[in-house]
Amino acid sequence: MTWMPIEWARRVTPADDIPTWLQVSGTVLRAVFIACLIVIVLRVSMPQNETILTAYDTPGDLLRIALGLAVCGWTAMQLFRAPKDAHGQRTFLYFGLAAVPFALLCLVFIW
Repeated sequence: MTWMPIEWARRVTPADDIPTWLQVSGTVLRAVFIACLIVIVLRVSMPQNETILTAYDTPGDLLRIALGLAVCGWTAMQLFRAPKDAHGQRTFLYFGLAAVPFALLCLVFIW
């Protein structure tokens, strides 16, 4: 087995050392992506008929609404759990640059 340096994994950059542009851009892209995800899940979990009152007609629609609301609740909780180090902010910056346009495109076509 070879030795692998893992000191970089143990180093955590404090929140005070994160550049402002990285913190703001990572947070904004993360919030936009999660908001799009919530709207997409809500739209997909709605019953096939026009009104929400017809969800009680079939158990499948009622289950779809319940699961959709549970996923939206969990996703909304993730919206308020921000990453605390620079690595997390950088990850959401890179992920957001790729995922936000795709999420917005899906939101437009699903609606």
